[in-house]
Amino acid sequence: MVRRHRENHRIEHSGWLRAAVLGANDGIVSIACLVLGVATANTGHENIMLVGIAGLVAGAMSMATGEYVSVHSQSDTEKAALTEERAELEADFHAEHRELTAIYMRRGLDFALAGQVAEKLMAHDALGAHARDELGITENSAARPLQAALASASSFSAGAALPLAVVALTPQTHLIFAVALAALVSLAALGGLAAKTGGAKILPGVVRVTFWSALAMAVTSGVGILFGGVA
Repeated sequence: MVRRHRENHRIEHSGWLRAAVLGANDGIVSIACLVLGVATANTGHENIMLVGIAGLVAGAMSMATGEYVSVHSQSDTEKAALTEERAELEADFHAEHRELTAIYMRRGLDFALAGQVAEKLMAHDALGAHARDELGITENSAARPLQAALASASSFSAGAALPLAVVALTPQTHLIFAVALAALVSLAALGGLAAKTGGAKILPGVVRVTFWSALAMAVTSGVGILFGGVA
């Protein structure tokens, strides 16, 4: 029996990892900035909590809607391309065979072998072969709008829940410091986890996400102080 050789390249996780990290990062940063901007304007604790909850719901819905529309557009484009490719196969099968042969030759096969590979793959699944090797559409990469929308909304909500929990559990006198600290620590951990899982260097990932998140919170806090003082 031939033992199957398995490889576990970390790049395989890059798609779902990027989406999950982006959603959670957005949730933490958005709600932390919103809370800090309102808190530095000397707003009451109940109003800060209300604003945070509203921000969570609005952000999750925005993420879901944007992702659904974007991925659905991608799905429509893929379906149109497959319909066109199917028509081309029906109209001139031999020309499509030559096209696939040329693709394999550009990837390093000689003419004879490229022709044989194209012939075998098209005999098995002509549309699938052209979708994968000509159009770059595979089953794993195919657009799934609802799945993408739910994943984005869920990851955003999970991230947003952290600063909201800090607001709920912390007295207002320590609220600004506690939210900022919790957000930065969690974001640093998230950046480090993403870098480690993806096989990248941990420190640059941590520094990058921490710096930009701290800058975002500083700016919104400054806006709160400015308009709070005016009010």
